[in-house]
Amino acid sequence: MKYELKDKEIEDIVNRFTYHPPNGDQAERYGEIRETVKMIALGTCQQCPDCRERSLALTHLEEFVFWANAAIARHETK
Repeated sequence: MKYELKDKEIEDIVNRFTYHPPNGDQAERYGEIRETVKMIALGTCQQCPDCRERSLALTHLEEFVFWANAAIARHETK
C-alpha cells in the first residue's frame, strides 16, 4: 500500500535532503558551536575515565553539533 503525502510532508523531506550552503554569518556560527562543544568534549575527557559511557557522551556531543547546525541551515530564511 502506498500512502499519499501531504504538501507539508513533501516540503519537509525536500528540506531535510537538500544541501543548504551557508549564508551571511551562518558559517561563523557553525564554527562557534563547534568550538564551544569542543571545549566541553575536552573537559569531558579530562574529567571522565576512558569508557563506553564517555564514548557515548562524545558521540552525543557530535550529534548535538550536527543538529544545532542543521537547525540553522534548514530553518533560517535566506
